[in-house]
This record gives sequence, structure tokens and C-alpha cells, in this order.
Amino acid sequence: MTETSPGFVVGVVDDDQSVLRSLEYLLESADYAVRLFASGADLLGSGLLPHIDCLISDVDMPGMDGFELLRLVHAARPELPVILITGYPDTLQRLPVFDASKPRIFTKPFHGPELLAAVSEALR
Repeated sequence: MTETSPGFVVGVVDDDQSVLRSLEYLLESADYAVRLFASGADLLGSGLLPHIDCLISDVDMPGMDGFELLRLVHAARPELPVILITGYPDTLQRLPVFDASKPRIFTKPFHGPELLAAVSEALR
């Protein structure tokens, strides 16, 4: 582990397997432990939410979208940093508003080092 990621676990939720794998490789290259989920329901049903230090979620997924997942995660763990990614920036108009926390948002395609910087910042 590097000094920037001492044992931190990053959860990634996306229905696109290629995005999951590319984010897994990117995050592991920065020495984060990574947990992958193909849907919000998979994350919530896994029992791993209490063990995740930062969550990255796609917004546009079938079934439970990233906004609904964000609402449920915020209700369970309001302090958990969340980063949203989307290929459809117009959907961001539906972004839920919470008291003091606001997720970071990246539009696809995004620059890997910028996402890593956002994760590092979120974990400080």
C-alpha cells in the first residue's frame, strides 16, 4: 500500500463490465482495495457497505439508478464519500440534494488521474 491509500476500500457500481474492470485496474494501480458491483442492489445486498471507504457509482443503470442508490447510501452512511459518473450529463438535473454533502461528478470519458485525485481527496 502507498501512503496515499493505506487500506482504503473503494466500492464501484456500474452495469457495464468493461467500466468495472477498467476502474478496478485504475484504483488498484493506486493501491486501493476495490469491490465491484454490477448494480446498486448487488452492493446493498452484499453486506459490504459498512466496509467501503469511498463509493463510485454510475448514474445511468437499469433498475435502481445511481441517484436512488445515492439516496439509500446516504440514509445508511451519510458520511460516506460518493463519486458519480455518467455518460449522460443531462441526467444530472435530477441530482438529489442533501444537507452538507454533495457527490463529485465525472462525465464519461473522464481522465483517470483526475478520478484518482478525487478519490484521494474524498478519503482525507
